[in-house]
Amino acid sequence: MEREVDQATRRALFDQVRRHTGIVMGERKWTLLEGRLRRRLRELELSAYRDYLQVLEAKPDEVRDFIDLVTTNETSFFRTPRIWEYFAGQFLPHWHATRGDTPLRVWSAAASSGEEAYTVAMLCEEFRSRHPAFRYRILATDIGDAILRKAAAGHFQGRSIEGLRQTRPELLARYFSAVDGGFSAGPVLRANLTFRKHNLHEPAREIGAMDVTLLRNVLIYFDTDGQQIVLENVRRTMAADGLLIVGESESLSRFEMGFAFEQPLIYRNEGRP
Repeated sequence: MEREVDQATRRALFDQVRRHTGIVMGERKWTLLEGRLRRRLRELELSAYRDYLQVLEAKPDEVRDFIDLVTTNETSFFRTPRIWEYFAGQFLPHWHATRGDTPLRVWSAAASSGEEAYTVAMLCEEFRSRHPAFRYRILATDIGDAILRKAAAGHFQGRSIEGLRQTRPELLARYFSAVDGGFSAGPVLRANLTFRKHNLHEPAREIGAMDVTLLRNVLIYFDTDGQQIVLENVRRTMAADGLLIVGESESLSRFEMGFAFEQPLIYRNEGRP
């Protein structure tokens, strides 16, 4: 395999990343991208990255594998505890008190391997155990086929499940079963969860009236224009006063798009439908 990749080929690969995912990569990310693609070139028995560009153009099915390789998937159960303390301790009680007869709709908009969506489901089930009339639905989406299949399977092991065991052992025991060296989410969590492929850079016409949208640690991968596209696409799916929750290093303060600050990392949709 070639040791040096010319600048034109690197730029063309960066363009392919942006074209298919909206993610912006520059020269500083070349080592990362090269490392992720190297194994795929070996599998295809290609000696040059420019040959892989030809494969991407000639074989549409390869785009699916390309997206799986270039996207970053990192998440965990109950990531950023303050978010979940707010969701369980303030948001759910207020929602039920004011809209108890309306099903809550939650969108995990970059679901990755699914820990976030299953976290929401656990908290909703805990709340429903005290308020049987409470109803909810969770939509979990991601751009990558492989990671989405993993999320839908609901089987966790290693560091991911160990974190849940250490922090919330009672929830692990209540909602998961030990299977094949790991733990699988039980049917009560799966009952209100739907997994679907979606590219955040594209309008989500089939998704609408979401009461809570989790868009966490996603915006950091886009440039300003890309962030605006994603935010507008997401906002158009939200209920008039729906909540948007972003990641620890993200802020919407520089955007004038109809999101009002609620508290750190949490914004309320005040824009047009």
